[in-house]
Amino acid sequence: MKFGGTSVGEADCIRRVADIVESNRAAGNEVALVVSACSKVTDQIIAVTDEVAASKEQPPIGDLLSAVRTRHTRLLEEVAPDYAGEALSVIDDRLVQLQNILSAVHTLKELTPRSRDYIISFGERLSAPIVSAALRQRGIPSVALDGAEAGIVTTANHGDARALPASEAKIRSRVTPLLVDTVPVIMGFMGATEQGVVTTLGRSGSDYSAAVVGAGIDADEIWIWTDVDGVMTSDPRIIKDARVLDDISYLEVMELSFFGAKVLHPRSVEPAMQKDIPIRVKNSFRPEVPGTLILRDKHQEKRVVKAIALIEKVALVNVNGAQMIGRPGVAKTIFSALAEQEVNVMMISQGSSEANISLIIDESHLDAAVEALTPIVKQGVVREATYDRDVAAVAVVGAGMAGTPGTGGRIFSALGRASINTMMISQGSSEVNVSFVVKGSEGKRALQVLHDEFRLSENSDD
Repeated sequence: MKFGGTSVGEADCIRRVADIVESNRAAGNEVALVVSACSKVTDQIIAVTDEVAASKEQPPIGDLLSAVRTRHTRLLEEVAPDYAGEALSVIDDRLVQLQNILSAVHTLKELTPRSRDYIISFGERLSAPIVSAALRQRGIPSVALDGAEAGIVTTANHGDARALPASEAKIRSRVTPLLVDTVPVIMGFMGATEQGVVTTLGRSGSDYSAAVVGAGIDADEIWIWTDVDGVMTSDPRIIKDARVLDDISYLEVMELSFFGAKVLHPRSVEPAMQKDIPIRVKNSFRPEVPGTLILRDKHQEKRVVKAIALIEKVALVNVNGAQMIGRPGVAKTIFSALAEQEVNVMMISQGSSEANISLIIDESHLDAAVEALTPIVKQGVVREATYDRDVAAVAVVGAGMAGTPGTGGRIFSALGRASINTMMISQGSSEVNVSFVVKGSEGKRALQVLHDEFRLSENSDD
Protein backbone atom coordinates (compact mmCIF):
# COMPACT_ATOMS: atom_id res chain seq x y z
CA MET A 1 0.00 0.00 0.00
CA LYS A 2 1.29 3.42 -0.96
CA PHE A 3 0.05 6.51 0.86
CA GLY A 4 0.59 9.92 -0.75
CA GLY A 5 1.35 13.25 0.91
CA THR A 6 -2.26 14.22 1.63
CA SER A 7 -2.87 10.75 3.15
CA VAL A 8 -0.12 11.32 5.75
CA GLY A 9 -0.31 15.13 6.01
CA GLU A 10 -2.42 15.47 9.19
CA ALA A 11 -2.98 13.50 12.38
CA ASP A 12 -6.49 12.41 11.32
CA CYS A 13 -5.08 11.19 8.00
CA ILE A 14 -2.35 9.14 9.69
CA ARG A 15 -4.97 7.63 12.01
CA ARG A 16 -6.94 6.60 8.92
CA VAL A 17 -3.78 4.94 7.54
CA ALA A 18 -3.48 3.00 10.81
CA ASP A 19 -7.19 2.04 10.59
CA ILE A 20 -6.72 0.74 7.05
CA VAL A 21 -3.62 -1.28 7.98
CA GLU A 22 -5.29 -2.64 11.13
CA SER A 23 -8.42 -3.82 9.29
CA ASN A 24 -6.39 -5.44 6.52
CA ARG A 25 -4.18 -7.28 8.97
CA ALA A 26 -7.27 -8.40 10.87
CA ALA A 27 -8.52 -9.86 7.56
CA GLY A 28 -5.36 -11.97 7.39
CA ASN A 29 -3.36 -9.89 4.90
CA GLU A 30 0.36 -9.19 5.13
CA VAL A 31 0.90 -5.51 4.43
CA ALA A 32 3.92 -3.40 3.42
CA LEU A 33 3.62 0.40 3.23
CA VAL A 34 5.35 2.97 1.05
CA VAL A 35 4.84 6.57 2.20
CA SER A 36 5.41 9.98 0.67
CA ALA A 37 6.54 13.07 2.56
CA CYS A 38 3.80 14.93 4.47
CA SER A 39 1.97 17.24 2.05
CA LYS A 40 3.91 20.40 1.06
CA VAL A 41 7.08 19.44 3.00
CA THR A 42 9.15 18.50 -0.08
CA ASP A 43 8.02 21.74 -1.77
CA GLN A 44 9.24 23.72 1.28
CA ILE A 45 12.59 21.92 1.24
CA ILE A 46 13.03 22.52 -2.52
CA ALA A 47 12.20 26.24 -2.19
CA VAL A 48 14.75 26.76 0.61
CA THR A 49 17.36 24.63 -1.18
CA ASP A 50 17.15 26.80 -4.30
CA GLU A 51 17.40 29.93 -2.14
CA VAL A 52 20.37 28.52 -0.19
CA ALA A 53 22.33 27.84 -3.38
CA ALA A 54 21.77 31.36 -4.75
CA SER A 55 21.71 33.49 -1.58
CA LYS A 56 24.57 35.76 -0.52
CA GLU A 57 22.80 36.60 2.73
CA GLN A 58 22.17 34.11 5.52
CA PRO A 59 19.49 31.82 4.02
CA PRO A 60 16.38 30.76 6.00
CA ILE A 61 17.69 27.30 6.94
CA GLY A 62 16.77 27.75 10.61
CA ASP A 63 13.21 28.84 9.76
CA LEU A 64 12.69 25.76 7.59
CA LEU A 65 14.04 23.34 10.20
CA SER A 66 11.98 24.96 12.96
CA ALA A 67 8.74 24.86 10.94
CA VAL A 68 9.30 21.27 9.81
CA ARG A 69 10.21 20.10 13.34
CA THR A 70 7.15 21.79 14.85
CA ARG A 71 4.81 20.14 12.36
CA HIS A 72 6.28 16.65 12.70
CA THR A 73 6.45 16.90 16.51
CA ARG A 74 2.76 17.85 16.65
CA LEU A 75 1.85 14.91 14.41
CA LEU A 76 3.88 12.51 16.54
CA GLU A 77 2.36 13.67 19.80
CA GLU A 78 -1.13 13.28 18.37
CA VAL A 79 -0.80 9.88 16.66
CA ALA A 80 1.85 8.10 18.78
CA PRO A 81 2.24 9.71 22.23
CA ASP A 82 3.89 6.58 23.68
CA TYR A 83 6.56 6.55 20.96
CA ALA A 84 6.93 10.30 20.39
CA GLY A 85 10.25 10.67 22.25
CA GLU A 86 11.87 7.74 20.47
CA ALA A 87 10.71 8.82 17.01
CA LEU A 88 11.52 12.48 17.65
CA SER A 89 15.15 11.64 18.41
CA VAL A 90 15.35 9.97 14.95
CA ILE A 91 13.74 13.02 13.32
CA ASP A 92 16.10 15.41 15.17
CA ASP A 93 19.13 13.44 13.95
CA ARG A 94 17.82 13.75 10.40
CA LEU A 95 17.18 17.48 10.77
CA VAL A 96 20.82 17.92 11.88
CA GLN A 97 21.91 16.06 8.72
CA LEU A 98 19.65 18.31 6.63
CA GLN A 99 21.04 21.43 8.30
CA ASN A 100 24.61 20.28 7.64
CA ILE A 101 24.10 19.63 3.93
CA LEU A 102 22.16 22.90 3.40
CA SER A 103 24.90 24.85 5.19
CA ALA A 104 27.55 23.15 3.04
CA VAL A 105 25.65 24.05 -0.14
CA HIS A 106 25.42 27.69 1.03
CA THR A 107 29.12 27.84 1.92
CA LEU A 108 30.25 26.28 -1.36
CA LYS A 109 27.60 28.08 -3.46
CA GLU A 110 27.22 24.83 -5.35
CA LEU A 111 24.20 22.55 -5.59
CA THR A 112 25.01 19.38 -7.52
CA PRO A 113 22.29 16.96 -8.73
CA ARG A 114 23.68 14.45 -6.24
CA SER A 115 23.37 16.89 -3.29
CA ARG A 116 19.91 17.95 -4.41
CA ASP A 117 18.66 14.35 -4.45
CA TYR A 118 20.00 13.78 -0.94
CA ILE A 119 18.33 16.97 0.31
CA ILE A 120 14.90 16.41 -1.23
CA SER A 121 14.73 12.83 0.10
CA PHE A 122 14.35 14.26 3.62
CA GLY A 123 10.56 14.71 3.40
CA GLU A 124 10.14 10.94 3.35
CA ARG A 125 12.88 10.48 5.96
CA LEU A 126 10.76 12.55 8.35
CA SER A 127 7.28 11.11 7.58
CA ALA A 128 8.07 7.37 7.69
CA PRO A 129 9.11 7.27 11.41
CA ILE A 130 5.79 8.96 12.31
CA VAL A 131 3.64 6.49 10.36
CA SER A 132 5.64 3.59 11.81
CA ALA A 133 5.20 4.98 15.35
CA ALA A 134 1.43 5.40 14.77
CA LEU A 135 1.18 1.71 13.86
CA ARG A 136 3.13 0.70 16.96
CA GLN A 137 0.79 2.86 19.03
CA ARG A 138 -1.98 0.52 17.81
CA GLY A 139 0.03 -2.53 18.85
CA ILE A 140 1.12 -3.34 15.29
CA PRO A 141 4.86 -4.14 15.10
CA SER A 142 6.47 -1.83 12.54
CA VAL A 143 9.87 -0.70 11.27
CA ALA A 144 10.76 2.27 9.04
CA LEU A 145 13.18 1.67 6.14
CA ASP A 146 14.62 4.07 3.61
CA GLY A 147 14.50 3.09 -0.07
CA ALA A 148 18.03 1.68 -0.06
CA GLU A 149 17.45 -0.35 3.13
CA ALA A 150 14.35 -1.84 1.48
CA GLY A 151 16.55 -2.90 -1.47
CA ILE A 152 15.72 -0.34 -4.18
CA VAL A 153 18.88 -0.16 -6.33
CA THR A 154 18.80 2.50 -9.04
CA THR A 155 20.63 4.08 -11.93
CA ALA A 156 22.75 7.14 -11.12
CA ASN A 157 20.41 9.43 -13.07
CA HIS A 158 19.83 11.96 -10.26
CA GLY A 159 16.34 13.43 -10.10
CA ASP A 160 14.87 10.75 -12.36
CA ALA A 161 16.51 7.45 -11.39
CA ARG A 162 15.12 4.06 -12.40
CA ALA A 163 15.11 0.85 -10.41
CA LEU A 164 17.57 -1.78 -11.65
CA PRO A 165 16.68 -5.50 -12.00
CA ALA A 166 18.95 -6.19 -9.00
CA SER A 167 16.29 -4.53 -6.80
CA GLU A 168 13.94 -7.51 -6.99
CA ALA A 169 16.15 -10.03 -5.19
CA LYS A 170 17.25 -7.44 -2.60
CA ILE A 171 13.66 -6.43 -1.81
CA ARG A 172 12.64 -10.08 -1.56
CA SER A 173 15.43 -10.84 0.91
CA ARG A 174 15.00 -7.67 3.00
CA VAL A 175 11.27 -6.92 3.04
CA THR A 176 9.54 -10.30 2.62
CA PRO A 177 10.84 -11.82 5.92
CA LEU A 178 9.50 -8.79 7.84
CA LEU A 179 5.93 -9.30 6.60
CA VAL A 180 5.24 -12.33 8.78
CA ASP A 181 4.76 -10.23 11.92
CA THR A 182 5.77 -6.65 11.04
CA VAL A 183 4.52 -3.82 8.82
CA PRO A 184 7.53 -2.24 7.11
CA VAL A 185 7.05 1.48 6.37
CA ILE A 186 9.26 2.23 3.37
CA MET A 187 10.24 5.77 2.37
CA GLY A 188 8.98 6.37 -1.16
CA PHE A 189 10.54 8.45 -3.94
CA MET A 190 14.09 7.35 -3.11
CA GLY A 191 16.62 4.60 -3.66
CA ALA A 192 20.39 4.39 -3.97
CA THR A 193 22.95 3.42 -6.58
CA GLU A 194 24.99 0.24 -6.21
CA GLN A 195 27.64 2.47 -4.60
CA GLY A 196 25.11 3.63 -1.96
CA VAL A 197 24.59 7.18 -3.33
CA VAL A 198 21.04 8.43 -2.62
CA THR A 199 18.85 9.00 -5.71
CA THR A 200 15.28 10.19 -6.23
CA LEU A 201 12.85 8.64 -8.69
CA GLY A 202 11.25 11.70 -10.30
CA ARG A 203 7.60 12.61 -10.67
CA SER A 204 5.23 10.22 -8.86
CA GLY A 205 8.33 8.56 -7.44
CA SER A 206 6.46 7.06 -4.47
CA ASP A 207 4.00 5.30 -6.79
CA TYR A 208 7.00 3.89 -8.64
CA SER A 209 8.59 2.81 -5.33
CA ALA A 210 5.37 0.99 -4.43
CA ALA A 211 5.28 -0.85 -7.76
CA VAL A 212 8.95 -1.86 -7.45
CA VAL A 213 8.45 -3.08 -3.85
CA GLY A 214 5.20 -4.84 -4.81
CA ALA A 215 6.96 -6.68 -7.63
CA GLY A 216 9.87 -7.56 -5.31
CA ILE A 217 7.66 -9.15 -2.64
CA ASP A 218 5.32 -10.76 -5.21
CA ALA A 219 2.34 -8.86 -3.79
CA ASP A 220 -1.19 -10.06 -4.58
CA GLU A 221 -2.16 -6.44 -5.26
CA ILE A 222 -0.57 -2.99 -5.15
CA TRP A 223 -2.88 -0.39 -3.63
CA ILE A 224 -2.25 3.29 -4.36
CA TRP A 225 -4.06 5.33 -1.71
CA THR A 226 -4.69 8.91 -2.78
CA ASP A 227 -7.23 11.71 -2.24
CA VAL A 228 -9.56 10.80 -5.17
CA ASP A 229 -11.99 7.88 -5.51
CA GLY A 230 -10.08 6.26 -8.38
CA VAL A 231 -9.20 6.76 -12.04
CA MET A 232 -11.79 9.04 -13.61
CA THR A 233 -13.22 9.31 -17.13
CA SER A 234 -11.81 12.86 -17.32
CA ASP A 235 -10.59 15.77 -15.19
CA PRO A 236 -13.44 16.43 -12.71
CA ARG A 237 -12.39 20.08 -12.43
CA ILE A 238 -13.41 20.50 -16.09
CA ILE A 239 -16.03 17.76 -16.58
CA LYS A 240 -18.45 18.06 -13.68
CA ASP A 241 -20.08 14.67 -14.33
CA ALA A 242 -16.81 12.75 -14.76
CA ARG A 243 -17.15 9.23 -13.35
CA VAL A 244 -14.83 6.83 -11.52
CA LEU A 245 -13.91 3.81 -13.67
CA ASP A 246 -14.42 0.36 -12.14
CA ASP A 247 -11.46 -1.02 -14.06
CA ILE A 248 -8.96 -0.04 -16.71
CA SER A 249 -6.07 -1.84 -18.42
CA TYR A 250 -2.37 -1.19 -17.80
CA LEU A 251 -2.02 0.16 -21.34
CA GLU A 252 -4.98 2.50 -21.03
CA VAL A 253 -3.79 3.96 -17.74
CA MET A 254 -0.26 4.42 -19.15
CA GLU A 255 -1.66 6.35 -22.12
CA LEU A 256 -3.81 8.50 -19.84
CA SER A 257 -0.98 9.31 -17.45
CA PHE A 258 1.41 10.07 -20.31
CA PHE A 259 -1.11 12.67 -21.44
CA GLY A 260 -1.17 14.45 -18.14
CA ALA A 261 -3.99 12.73 -16.24
CA LYS A 262 -2.71 12.74 -12.66
CA VAL A 263 -3.33 9.06 -12.13
CA LEU A 264 -0.12 7.06 -12.11
CA HIS A 265 3.15 7.75 -13.84
CA PRO A 266 3.60 5.27 -16.75
CA ARG A 267 6.77 4.07 -15.06
CA SER A 268 4.73 3.13 -11.97
CA VAL A 269 2.71 0.65 -14.00
CA GLU A 270 5.60 -1.25 -15.60
CA PRO A 271 6.92 -3.29 -12.61
CA ALA A 272 3.37 -4.44 -11.82
CA MET A 273 2.62 -5.15 -15.47
CA GLN A 274 5.73 -7.33 -15.83
CA LYS A 275 4.59 -9.52 -12.92
CA ASP A 276 0.85 -9.24 -13.71
CA ILE A 277 0.07 -7.71 -10.30
CA PRO A 278 -3.23 -5.77 -10.23
CA ILE A 279 -3.02 -2.15 -9.06
CA ARG A 280 -5.92 -0.64 -7.15
CA VAL A 281 -6.34 3.15 -6.88
CA LYS A 282 -8.33 4.08 -3.75
CA ASN A 283 -9.25 7.13 -1.67
CA SER A 284 -7.76 7.08 1.84
CA PHE A 285 -10.44 9.58 2.93
CA ARG A 286 -13.21 7.21 1.75
CA PRO A 287 -11.73 3.71 2.09
CA GLU A 288 -15.16 2.08 1.69
CA VAL A 289 -15.28 3.18 -2.00
CA PRO A 290 -14.03 0.27 -4.20
CA GLY A 291 -11.77 2.48 -6.33
CA THR A 292 -10.39 1.51 -9.75
CA LEU A 293 -8.72 -1.81 -10.54
CA ILE A 294 -5.90 -1.74 -13.12
CA LEU A 295 -5.36 -5.11 -14.84
CA ARG A 296 -3.76 -6.54 -17.96
CA ASP A 297 -6.79 -6.67 -20.23
CA LYS A 298 -9.86 -7.81 -18.33
CA HIS A 299 -12.68 -5.44 -19.26
CA GLN A 300 -15.88 -5.54 -17.27
CA GLU A 301 -16.74 -2.33 -19.09
CA LYS A 302 -17.01 -3.01 -22.82
CA ARG A 303 -16.80 0.65 -23.76
CA VAL A 304 -14.99 1.69 -26.91
CA VAL A 305 -13.63 4.82 -25.20
CA LYS A 306 -12.73 4.71 -21.49
CA ALA A 307 -11.40 8.17 -20.71
CA ILE A 308 -10.35 11.49 -22.21
CA ALA A 309 -7.44 13.70 -21.12
CA LEU A 310 -6.67 17.33 -21.89
CA ILE A 311 -3.11 18.64 -22.03
CA GLU A 312 -2.73 22.38 -21.80
CA LYS A 313 0.52 24.40 -21.78
CA VAL A 314 1.79 22.74 -24.94
CA ALA A 315 3.08 24.20 -28.21
CA LEU A 316 2.69 23.06 -31.82
CA VAL A 317 5.80 23.02 -34.02
CA ASN A 318 5.38 22.63 -37.80
CA VAL A 319 8.43 21.85 -39.93
CA ASN A 320 7.78 22.30 -43.68
CA GLY A 321 9.59 22.17 -46.99
CA ALA A 322 9.48 20.35 -50.34
CA GLN A 323 13.21 19.66 -49.89
CA MET A 324 12.22 17.11 -47.20
CA ILE A 325 10.52 14.85 -49.78
CA GLY A 326 12.49 11.67 -50.48
CA ARG A 327 15.52 12.97 -48.62
CA PRO A 328 16.79 10.36 -46.13
CA GLY A 329 17.75 11.49 -42.65
CA VAL A 330 15.65 14.67 -42.38
CA ALA A 331 13.59 13.32 -39.49
CA LYS A 332 16.78 12.13 -37.79
CA THR A 333 18.32 15.61 -38.15
CA ILE A 334 15.21 17.26 -36.65
CA PHE A 335 14.81 14.87 -33.71
CA SER A 336 18.54 14.73 -32.94
CA ALA A 337 18.67 18.53 -32.76
CA LEU A 338 15.67 18.60 -30.43
CA ALA A 339 17.13 15.81 -28.28
CA GLU A 340 20.40 17.71 -27.86
CA GLN A 341 18.39 20.62 -26.43
CA GLU A 342 16.48 18.17 -24.18
CA VAL A 343 13.14 18.98 -25.83
CA ASN A 344 10.54 16.33 -24.99
CA VAL A 345 8.32 15.52 -28.01
CA MET A 346 4.88 14.35 -26.85
CA MET A 347 3.14 13.79 -30.20
CA ILE A 348 4.25 13.44 -33.83
CA SER A 349 2.32 13.59 -37.09
CA GLN A 350 3.83 13.40 -40.59
CA GLY A 351 2.04 13.98 -43.87
CA SER A 352 2.34 11.23 -46.46
CA SER A 353 3.97 13.72 -48.83
CA GLU A 354 6.86 13.98 -46.31
CA ALA A 355 6.78 17.76 -46.79
CA ASN A 356 5.52 18.41 -43.27
CA ILE A 357 6.25 17.11 -39.78
CA SER A 358 4.12 18.40 -36.89
CA LEU A 359 5.16 18.01 -33.27
CA ILE A 360 3.60 18.76 -29.89
CA ILE A 361 6.03 19.74 -27.15
CA ASP A 362 5.77 21.10 -23.62
CA GLU A 363 5.33 24.87 -23.88
CA SER A 364 8.27 25.41 -21.50
CA HIS A 365 10.53 23.68 -24.08
CA LEU A 366 9.56 25.99 -26.97
CA ASP A 367 12.52 28.38 -26.72
CA ALA A 368 14.90 25.40 -26.73
CA ALA A 369 13.08 23.97 -29.77
CA VAL A 370 13.43 27.26 -31.66
CA GLU A 371 17.15 27.28 -30.83
CA ALA A 372 17.49 23.67 -32.05
CA LEU A 373 15.61 24.12 -35.34
CA THR A 374 16.88 27.57 -36.44
CA PRO A 375 20.23 26.21 -37.77
CA ILE A 376 18.40 23.45 -39.68
CA VAL A 377 16.30 26.07 -41.48
CA LYS A 378 19.40 28.18 -42.21
CA GLN A 379 21.20 25.15 -43.65
CA GLY A 380 18.27 24.57 -46.04
CA VAL A 381 17.42 21.11 -44.69
CA VAL A 382 13.84 22.39 -44.29
CA ARG A 383 12.16 25.51 -45.65
CA GLU A 384 10.63 26.78 -42.41
CA ALA A 385 9.71 25.94 -38.84
CA THR A 386 6.63 27.64 -37.41
CA TYR A 387 5.38 27.66 -33.83
CA ASP A 388 2.00 28.09 -32.14
CA ARG A 389 1.61 28.44 -28.38
CA ASP A 390 -2.17 28.79 -28.45
CA VAL A 391 -3.00 25.08 -28.62
CA ALA A 392 -4.25 22.24 -26.44
CA ALA A 393 -3.97 18.51 -27.00
CA VAL A 394 -6.74 16.01 -26.32
CA ALA A 395 -6.15 12.27 -25.91
CA VAL A 396 -9.04 9.83 -26.35
CA VAL A 397 -8.14 6.52 -24.68
CA GLY A 398 -9.75 3.10 -24.87
CA ALA A 399 -8.54 -0.40 -25.72
CA GLY A 400 -11.94 -1.03 -27.35
CA MET A 401 -11.04 1.33 -30.20
CA ALA A 402 -8.64 -1.24 -31.66
CA GLY A 403 -11.41 -3.55 -32.87
CA THR A 404 -14.20 -1.05 -33.44
CA PRO A 405 -14.50 0.52 -36.91
CA GLY A 406 -15.65 4.12 -37.12
CA THR A 407 -14.44 5.42 -33.75
CA GLY A 408 -12.23 8.03 -35.40
CA GLY A 409 -15.15 9.15 -37.56
CA ARG A 410 -17.31 9.47 -34.48
CA ILE A 411 -14.69 11.56 -32.67
CA PHE A 412 -14.16 14.03 -35.49
CA SER A 413 -17.84 14.19 -36.51
CA ALA A 414 -18.73 15.21 -32.95
CA LEU A 415 -16.02 17.90 -33.01
CA GLY A 416 -17.22 19.07 -36.45
CA ARG A 417 -20.82 19.42 -35.22
CA ALA A 418 -19.47 21.56 -32.37
CA SER A 419 -17.48 23.68 -34.91
CA ILE A 420 -14.17 22.70 -33.30
CA ASN A 421 -11.33 22.57 -35.81
CA THR A 422 -8.55 19.98 -35.40
CA MET A 423 -5.06 21.24 -36.28
CA MET A 424 -3.18 17.92 -36.02
CA ILE A 425 -4.04 14.25 -35.46
CA SER A 426 -1.80 11.49 -34.10
CA GLN A 427 -2.56 7.80 -33.53
CA GLY A 428 -0.25 5.14 -32.14
CA SER A 429 -0.12 1.68 -33.69
CA SER A 430 -1.54 0.20 -30.47
CA GLU A 431 -4.85 1.96 -31.33
CA VAL A 432 -5.43 2.49 -27.61
CA ASN A 433 -5.19 6.24 -28.10
CA VAL A 434 -6.25 8.84 -30.66
CA SER A 435 -4.79 12.29 -29.96
CA PHE A 436 -5.45 15.58 -31.67
CA VAL A 437 -4.68 19.27 -31.31
CA VAL A 438 -7.14 22.18 -31.18
CA LYS A 439 -6.88 25.89 -30.43
CA GLY A 440 -6.10 26.53 -26.76
CA SER A 441 -9.45 28.23 -26.18
CA GLU A 442 -11.34 25.17 -27.47
CA GLY A 443 -9.58 22.46 -25.44
CA LYS A 444 -12.05 22.28 -22.54
CA ARG A 445 -15.04 22.40 -24.88
CA ALA A 446 -13.57 19.56 -26.99
CA LEU A 447 -13.18 17.53 -23.81
CA GLN A 448 -16.83 18.08 -22.85
CA VAL A 449 -18.12 17.37 -26.40
CA LEU A 450 -16.37 13.97 -26.52
CA HIS A 451 -17.23 13.06 -22.92
CA ASP A 452 -20.88 13.60 -23.89
CA GLU A 453 -20.54 11.87 -27.29
CA PHE A 454 -19.27 8.64 -25.71
CA ARG A 455 -21.65 9.02 -22.72
CA LEU A 456 -18.82 8.52 -20.26
CA SER A 457 -20.80 9.88 -17.32
CA GLU A 458 -23.29 7.01 -17.62
CA ASN A 459 -22.71 3.70 -15.90
CA SER A 460 -24.24 1.58 -18.67
CA ASP A 461 -21.96 0.33 -21.44
CA ASP A 462 -21.87 2.37 -24.67
